[in-house]
Amino acid sequence: MNGKPKQSMQAFYPRQKWAKWMVKLPLYLWRLGLGPVSGKIFLVLTTTGRKSGLPRHTMVEYHVVNGKKVAPCAFGEKSQWYKNIQADPRVTVQTADGTERMRAVRVTDDEELRAIFDTLQRRDPALLNWYLQSLGIEPTAEAVIANKERVYFIRFDPTDEPTPPGLEVDLAWLWPAILLSMLARKMLRGRKR
Repeated sequence: MNGKPKQSMQAFYPRQKWAKWMVKLPLYLWRLGLGPVSGKIFLVLTTTGRKSGLPRHTMVEYHVVNGKKVAPCAFGEKSQWYKNIQADPRVTVQTADGTERMRAVRVTDDEELRAIFDTLQRRDPALLNWYLQSLGIEPTAEAVIANKERVYFIRFDPTDEPTPPGLEVDLAWLWPAILLSMLARKMLRGRKR
């Protein structure tokens, strides 16, 4: 590659309200109580808003590399969650493993970047290659290391420090409501026949 991005990640950054809502949609799965399912691939990351001081939730893909959870930050320093962790790296991470207090650290060590590259190349090569190509980086560990100032992988290290409250499962009540609604509808149809 010539070092120029094929298609900038900025082309995909959600700017319209509907696009921002679509990015938040997976959080509703968690709020509905489906965390054990979605939490095997995605984690709910809770940061502290750098301006508001309020908990901010986002869902990101993660992988376990050498026993640590690692998430790519596709939009790099433009990402709101990355800006929040720059201001306060204490975060809460929720996965199928449960809720954990963590400190977010951007990975810059060459050997750690190589391990992340190797793991993602095995587990999710299409997404890794798309991400690197969008940055104009060859999909090799050497190219990632040579361009590490443009690559954003965030590692989560356990901490005993206080972190923001995680995302609540506050919509699980909808399941019985939906079930009762479907049952009532079925009963009403039976009476009309």
